[in-house]
Amino acid sequence: MATQRKTDRQKADEFLKKIEIAQKANEVNPFESKQEQRERIERAKNDFVYFVKTYLPHYALSEPGDFHIEFATDVANDPLIMEFEEWGRGLAKSVHCDILAPLWLWVRGEDVFLCLMSDSKERAEELVSDVQAELEGNQLLTHDFGRQKCNGTWEYGDFATLDQRFIGKSFGIKKKVRGIRIKHRRPNLWVIDDLETPDTIVNPKRMRRHADIIERDVLPTMTGDKRRLLYANNRFARVMTQTILQERHPDWRVRRVNAYNKTNYKPVWNYYTADYYREQEKAMGIVAAYSEYLNESKLEGSVFSEEQIQWAKMPELHEFDMIIAHWDIAYTDNETSDYNAVKVWGLHKRNFWLIDCYVKQSKMKQAVAWMCDFKRQLPRSANCLFQYESQFWNGEVQRAIDEVEEEYNINLNLMKIKVEKVNKLMRMITMQPYYQNSRIYYNEQLKSHSDTQIGVMQLCAVEEGSNEHDDSPDADQQAIEKLELYSTPGGRKKKSEKSFKVGKMKVKFEMP
Repeated sequence: MATQRKTDRQKADEFLKKIEIAQKANEVNPFESKQEQRERIERAKNDFVYFVKTYLPHYALSEPGDFHIEFATDVANDPLIMEFEEWGRGLAKSVHCDILAPLWLWVRGEDVFLCLMSDSKERAEELVSDVQAELEGNQLLTHDFGRQKCNGTWEYGDFATLDQRFIGKSFGIKKKVRGIRIKHRRPNLWVIDDLETPDTIVNPKRMRRHADIIERDVLPTMTGDKRRLLYANNRFARVMTQTILQERHPDWRVRRVNAYNKTNYKPVWNYYTADYYREQEKAMGIVAAYSEYLNESKLEGSVFSEEQIQWAKMPELHEFDMIIAHWDIAYTDNETSDYNAVKVWGLHKRNFWLIDCYVKQSKMKQAVAWMCDFKRQLPRSANCLFQYESQFWNGEVQRAIDEVEEEYNINLNLMKIKVEKVNKLMRMITMQPYYQNSRIYYNEQLKSHSDTQIGVMQLCAVEEGSNEHDDSPDADQQAIEKLELYSTPGGRKKKSEKSFKVGKMKVKFEMP
């Protein structure tokens, strides 16, 4: 209890500081006319920049960027906006999504029921309390739009204004949100902010669960003709909750804003200077700086690196000499288990192509079902073999295969192969010459595919002493090794040697 009281006291102190800042932000002119007041309000409704500079000057320390104005305009004009705000670090994502945009909607005359979700309840409360402090302490807002604080419904991070026109609630990702309403009012603006943590970012299974929560729990809470969803986070990792959602919902907009130009360091927002970003690159390193400021995460391992991957338009499936789908099997699907990895590789001329893949911590049946779906899409003229690594529990594997094949009415003809367990690392490293010699290509349509990105992460983690999962590169190696059997190496011809082979006739008539 003592610890809880201390926490509550700290929250109260921090909130009072926010109110104090809001109170000192502007002043009310006691001599202005009603006409001047009405003109200010009307202009603020239609001019976002004027609104911020007039009512929230403490957030207008620099001229806004074009992307700030475009964002606010789009949110105001589209009551059904579903959008990811992938702005580089420091570009005021939270300020605009959590404070400025909701308050501008309210000033424009909309009733706002804001719900904000973050990685924890405490973090969400902290973010919601920013807009709450403005509604309570901002003198000019109070003067022009009336007193907002309502005793009894004014808790830290959870409030409703006196006229109920602005409601704010905060939630952690684990908090139940189904059925949220206050009387007849239901949320009409959801902001997902600062959701990823060091724990979730290395756990794709948990990120998929978070994506499910947003789809199945968050979105259904909104009804009516205004249903806005804003997701604020820069893309600092290859696979995130937002990338999973983007893959599932390609029609949702991604507003990506990079903080600076990597060539001349020109900043996208003049709050920062080119020298600032040069210094950040030196301090953080290029890889980290690109990740945080340019939404560009590069993977660099001691054996494999992302730079070696060639993304290209894939040939037609019937043009491949052979296609191999190798399944690396995992039995369980908990957060620490191995991945069920199905990697589909094709041989085209002398090159190996990653055609498609399934890389998930899942039950075996889901992997078999994916293979059935893939086989359905294959043209009759395509040559494709399905294989899996022999397990000591082959009976359980065969049961899963039989049940799914019967359900889909498809026969995969899965071949059971024996894989040597000795020196697994060296087996995977044998792929390196293919990458170095530019014989490996990835289907460019898989660039935003979460399973593919997980596979790339596992590939780049292959090195001595690594404790990362390696199910995907292991499956890659097995598929490519089998495809090599169907590859006909072209012999090097001597000068003036014919490209075709000759037989006994030439030997018979050859002069001594």
